[in-house]
Amino acid sequence: MPDIIYHLAAQSSVSVSWKKPQLTAEINVIGTINVLEALREAEKKDIRTILIGSGEAYGFIRQGACPLSEPGSLNPGNIYAATKACQGMLGEIYARAYKMDIVMVRAFNHSGPEQSEIFVISDFCKQVAEIEKGMREPVICVGNLEAMRDFTDVRDVVKAYRLLGEKGKSGQAYNVGRGRAVKIQYILDTVLSFAEKPIEVKHDPKRMRASDIPLIEPDVAKIYADTGWKAEISMEQTIRDTLDNWRTKLKE
Repeated sequence: MPDIIYHLAAQSSVSVSWKKPQLTAEINVIGTINVLEALREAEKKDIRTILIGSGEAYGFIRQGACPLSEPGSLNPGNIYAATKACQGMLGEIYARAYKMDIVMVRAFNHSGPEQSEIFVISDFCKQVAEIEKGMREPVICVGNLEAMRDFTDVRDVVKAYRLLGEKGKSGQAYNVGRGRAVKIQYILDTVLSFAEKPIEVKHDPKRMRASDIPLIEPDVAKIYADTGWKAEISMEQTIRDTLDNWRTKLKE
């Protein structure tokens, strides 16, 4: 039997959750119940379970509330966020009611090489790589560039999960993020600065979400205090590595 279970199975796209709410709920909520029930019925209370949730669960945030700390209230603003808030609540209930060893994670945006193009950094990088290769016109299509999000390299995030498995406190929730939000405009500008060709920017209404929260930024003091973890890979390096990865894939 394992010592630690990392539950990452999820429908993890906000945009997909608007299009497929039932699928999102079935995977993110019912899937979590299935994992927790299997452990409870097996009476394996000594197995630590790490439930990977999302910083999106904080949702609609009042002005001045950022950075968001773990005791803060959850007010999800989209369907994906609602399912992840529910996942965390289920973890707290099972930990308290059945004395199970469960740690909840509220992971903020993360990215890196091999990420699906349905996520913003990978999407921008793929478009640029296709333009460089002559596969499309020198125009990059974008959605809302004013939203501010906290982005962390996935390689740092994985280290955070490992340390929470070793040192996290049972029944507790932890933010995982860089602790500094930037505008999507900054992400776009950085990607374009690495491009090998001039590229025009075009706003695409189809890329706009039904509801988009202006600012999400975490307080990461708790995970640092309990595990010593902090993000180390720069956002610029993440973007460069993601773009280079797409360039390589398009050569294959």
